[in-house]
Amino acid sequence: MDYDFTRLPDADRYRLLTNFVGPRPIALVSTVDAAGNANAAPMSFFNVFSHEPPILILGIQPRMDGSPKDTVANLRRSGEFVVHMVDMATAGAMLVTGRDYPPGTDEIAMAGLTAVPARQVAAPRIAEAPCAMECRVEQIIDYPRRAIVLGRVVQMFVQDRCLDARGRYVNPATYQPIARLHADNYVTSDRQIVLEDAPEWQDPA
Repeated sequence: MDYDFTRLPDADRYRLLTNFVGPRPIALVSTVDAAGNANAAPMSFFNVFSHEPPILILGIQPRMDGSPKDTVANLRRSGEFVVHMVDMATAGAMLVTGRDYPPGTDEIAMAGLTAVPARQVAAPRIAEAPCAMECRVEQIIDYPRRAIVLGRVVQMFVQDRCLDARGRYVNPATYQPIARLHADNYVTSDRQIVLEDAPEWQDPA
């Protein structure tokens, strides 16, 4: 099959891109509204793009009626947010935060998660998350159906259990983030392999 993206309807572009570009890590993003209410929502258009400067990128579409999602409205106002990685222990709660609640709803509380103060931003950190990155908005690129948010990481929290004995690298036995494939299909990183630059390739399975 061959697809001309300049002619393809946006729903088909979405289907093809999200089906074949995966797995995509999930960002559980927390913000605060003007009244100080906490908000949290999952985003699967997300990745890290630079370490110098330390930049994360989110792609956030509006609601079905075209109005901006609470996450976008909040980070435009405050310029701050926290990105949490999601593992199997927090996967169910992540799905709860993705429901369409009225503005002002505390999705962190609705999901049974614990909000704790962040160190450098006003948005709360979720205590149960294996990893959390406090960010300040660096730039927002606006398209008609998408806001591309560049966030500069200013603080990072990692649960000790997720690190090796020296505290330098992740421990793959205890840090196993999940990622989205397509529709309601996800994968977890509980089966990891090591690939080295060897002259002959052998399937580790």
